Amino acid sequence: MVGGGKAVVPMAAAVEQLLKSRLDAGLVVTRYGHGGTLKKIDVVEAGHPIPDRTGLAAGQRVLDMLRKAGERDLVIALISGGGSALLPVPVDGVTLTDKQVVTALLLRVGGTIQEINTVRKHLSQLKGGNMVTAAAPATVLSLVLSDVVGNDLASIASGPTVPDPTTFQDASAILHHYELWDKIPQAVKDHLVQGSRSGSGETPKPNHPAFAKVHNAIVGDVRVALNAAAAQVKRLGYHPLVLTSSLIGETREVAKVFGAMVRELAESDRPIKRPAALIAGGETTVTVRGQGTGGRCQEFTLALAMEIAGLKKVTAFAFGTDGTDGSTDVAGAMADGNTLDKARELGLQPQRFLDQNDSYTFFHTLAQTIQTGPTRTNVTDLYCVLVGK
Repeated sequence: MVGGGKAVVPMAAAVEQLLKSRLDAGLVVTRYGHGGTLKKIDVVEAGHPIPDRTGLAAGQRVLDMLRKAGERDLVIALISGGGSALLPVPVDGVTLTDKQVVTALLLRVGGTIQEINTVRKHLSQLKGGNMVTAAAPATVLSLVLSDVVGNDLASIASGPTVPDPTTFQDASAILHHYELWDKIPQAVKDHLVQGSRSGSGETPKPNHPAFAKVHNAIVGDVRVALNAAAAQVKRLGYHPLVLTSSLIGETREVAKVFGAMVRELAESDRPIKRPAALIAGGETTVTVRGQGTGGRCQEFTLALAMEIAGLKKVTAFAFGTDGTDGSTDVAGAMADGNTLDKARELGLQPQRFLDQNDSYTFFHTLAQTIQTGPTRTNVTDLYCVLVGK
């Protein structure tokens, strides 16, 4: 058994319990603070979202294990969000430092997870289906916990066990689109240019024979969390309305749409009668322009606080299901119709914090962050607004 991601340790524990003595060996890699002790499987904690040398060493061990698998072996691959950063095995000629620089640049400009992973796949020996080709001719069973909107297997942890639909040209185009080509390391440029010209080293496509012995199964996603949230608010006396499990878009713009729906609900009992809970799941995008600290859930909540200011009996919150929002130590934040008044009493100017992408400082000062610690699962973000009578 091999695997990587923020949720991989409890996943591995479940497989251990099922297989018992039939499981021979394995190694899984998770984020610092998300680990645990397993009976037969080695657990390594490493860096995320920027890969580090501990993850590099663990990824190389995983690659070595896969290459030793024989035709009669079964490789169980456990994949969850974060696995892409936690299993970094760069292609020859590209260093870990090179990958760290590229990842940091793409995160900074607000690249989508699909775009970031397209680039990372073409710099890796494990991602983009390469885990399967390394394990061939063994049979591979991949169990996936989805942290990607729409459950695209090729995007979750950079799709290590599925064919890769993207190309070297796609990776280069993304870097040009964000005007990063002149900022990335020369080794990365050389590898992408050579791959585009020759086609050698391209990620495996659907017709590759190794995929004939692969079985991929999604074992959980944000819909499970949304159903649980809806059931809980119903027990608390609210009428739940799940808006979507595929929320995407620029965080501040999404907050404006939420704000419009909340005002309609508060004023007209539409599209559902109060007391009501509007619930959504997904992953928005923050384009970083300031120098502050935060994450997409905190930025969403700050932007929404400005939309619901003055409304009575309205409480909003958003949080990452993995317990971490952005690069902070909190899962998210909460706000209500009085949040802006409280902020101004403390001399805080909400718009200035939003302009600086400094939502963490804003909510930390107000003691309105949500801190859970590592949840050891990862199924994107949850957004909820409670509207009382």
